[in-house]
Amino acid sequence: MRRTIRRAIRPALVGLVCASLAGCSRKSEPDTATVVTVDVAPVLLSQIQRTIRAEGLIYPRQQAAIVPKISAPIKKAYVQRGARVRAGQLLLELESQDLAGAAAESHATFEQAQANFETAARATVPQEVQKAELDVRAARDAFDAQQAIYDSRERLLREGAIAEKDVNDARASSSQARSQYETARKRFEDLQGFARDQELKAAAAQRDAAKGRLESAQAQLNYSRITSPIDGVVTDLPFYPGETPPNGQPVVTVMDLSQVIARTHIAQSEAAELKVGDEANLIGPGGAPTAARVTQISPALDAANTTVEVWVEANNGERALRPGTSLRVEMIARTVPNALVVPQAAVLTSPSGATFAIVIDTDNKPHRRKIAVGIRDAGKAQVTDGLESGQRVATTGAFELFKLEPEVLSKVKVQIAPAKEEEEPEET
Repeated sequence: MRRTIRRAIRPALVGLVCASLAGCSRKSEPDTATVVTVDVAPVLLSQIQRTIRAEGLIYPRQQAAIVPKISAPIKKAYVQRGARVRAGQLLLELESQDLAGAAAESHATFEQAQANFETAARATVPQEVQKAELDVRAARDAFDAQQAIYDSRERLLREGAIAEKDVNDARASSSQARSQYETARKRFEDLQGFARDQELKAAAAQRDAAKGRLESAQAQLNYSRITSPIDGVVTDLPFYPGETPPNGQPVVTVMDLSQVIARTHIAQSEAAELKVGDEANLIGPGGAPTAARVTQISPALDAANTTVEVWVEANNGERALRPGTSLRVEMIARTVPNALVVPQAAVLTSPSGATFAIVIDTDNKPHRRKIAVGIRDAGKAQVTDGLESGQRVATTGAFELFKLEPEVLSKVKVQIAPAKEEEEPEET
């Protein structure tokens, strides 16, 4: 096997430095360039992405942990764990004999109240109203009689048969009879409307109260039938028929696994680069990526660790992603389609923070070049200034050249390392 790049570079560079420092007296001999073997890579024009990576935990998109509204033993289970169910499908039934009896009794009470209301609506006028009606008739007859007397006396007065005083007395009696008639008639009308209205209101109130009790009893009976509120898969069924679940304890859990959400926490600076709708990938234990999208970025920081919670949603038609699974989340914050890209190993950083690359020219001579770096991702770096497409840069061995002084570097000639071959495993 050939020696490693590091072992090939160091003796050559050490000899080069010693020669430059010793000031050898053989000035008559021409200077010869030291050959150093390094790996090189071309500056390519390609796509690069700013990817934010974090660990996440899978949750179902929808979940229903169903808690009964009544306390009763489980009568029958119509599904098993793992069963796929539809919204509205019957899952469990609780014992409900007492509730069915109460509902039947309430129904009978309501039917009776409804009949009473209908009877009241068709009922004849009550006795008091009947008496008032008779009073009206009597007052009307009395008024008619007094009016007839008055008319007769007025005629006789014109004929001179009676005195004017008799006419005045008859007029007064007629007026009094009219007043009594009007009073009786008004009382009859008022009493008739009030009595009938009150009777109907009372019957209606009894009917409505009975209807309310019936609906309440029917609702209690319906609560004994546990149905699924969503489409999904039964993931938990903790109780058996005959058992009475404790109050507040879910008796069945249904999850919608057709879509899942990976919840992850990232730094605030990274969250600022993301937006809802950004593409993402979920990398599960098997290593296969699942396409996803950012659906929610929390507007607040997590008080415990000052991170931002981000939700990434993915289709899960094959049910490959299980709730509770821990996986890697890769969120693509930015994509540059035509970027100058070099291997990350070609980017060299000085103590001051400036970035450089070792450019190898057509004569295989190395040159230190200051560069500006943009996106760094997956072993690659975007160069925004300082390089051109097609140039070659040193990768493995570049840092050893970078440490040399410029006058020493100018005397180095680079030999391009052959392509690396995969090492065969050693025989045991």
